[in-house]
Amino acid sequence: MSYTITEITNLLQGELIGNTTTKITGAEQIEKANSTQISFIGSRKYLSKWDTSNACAVIVSENLKIEPKENKAIIKVKNPDLAMGKILALFAPPLPDFETEISPNATIHSTAQLGENCKIGAGCYVGKNVVLEENVTLMPNVTVLDDSKIGAHTTIWSGAVVRERSIIGKHCILHNNVSIGADGFGYRPAENGQGLVKIQHIGNVVLGDYVEIGANSCVDRGKFSATILGDGCKIDNLVQIGHNSVLGKFCIMAGSSGLAGSVTLGDGVIVGGSASISDHVTVHSGAVVGGGSGVINDVLVGKSVLGYPAQDSREMLKQWIALRKLVK
Repeated sequence: MSYTITEITNLLQGELIGNTTTKITGAEQIEKANSTQISFIGSRKYLSKWDTSNACAVIVSENLKIEPKENKAIIKVKNPDLAMGKILALFAPPLPDFETEISPNATIHSTAQLGENCKIGAGCYVGKNVVLEENVTLMPNVTVLDDSKIGAHTTIWSGAVVRERSIIGKHCILHNNVSIGADGFGYRPAENGQGLVKIQHIGNVVLGDYVEIGANSCVDRGKFSATILGDGCKIDNLVQIGHNSVLGKFCIMAGSSGLAGSVTLGDGVIVGGSASISDHVTVHSGAVVGGGSGVINDVLVGKSVLGYPAQDSREMLKQWIALRKLVK
């Protein structure tokens, strides 16, 4: 695949400054790009890399001052990150190919219902009364247990396990080794004081449409009803979502963050990497939890919190500055 600079500019609806006759064959980081690749600069601190880059073109914010070079062009756009997303989609390699749509090495229960154009790889297990809607793809070695439902155009990658009674929406992506619907974490001391009693969790997990969950993340099933992730939620790798937690629409959780049981996130909440939120806490819509923070109290609408325990991010930064001055 190759494209002219004019084709790329039209795709991005950007402003072309300068020109290049080189056919663009791919995209790469600014410092690693070769002479047939396009790159991007998202902020002012990376502008100096353009001077030494081999890239034949670069996508930049319309607010940045930058000059083209000989046979090297600049495309100015409102949002370089979103523009680069379009470019990466343009050059994205195809998904792994299935020689047969339903592998003879997959185990599929006779009561399972498969929609049109489903693909099931070798080593998969599809249990009793499972429903796969049209265009579902199960990569090799995926397990979907009894009475679960997978929505249309959903892709589940190798090693993922969807436990019994789970409901997965349309256009979802579950990456490698994701666990959906495992037991919630619940134990109580035995009455005789000898050991611990396991508390059964009889609920399930419900994922909305367009949910994406990163590798090795876990969503535990509810104790009574459901653990719910709303439409469009994006979950990074190594994230833990505890039983009966409820996420609104378009929430983001970065890597190694976690929710204890019965946490509620409103719409559009952002949880930074390694942040943790205590049980029965509500983080209201539009709030931001900074990376590494520990949230033990409710967070108001649109509020940004930081620290351990988490508090208003501006107040926390003031405290850190004051402590630094004390040390000096």
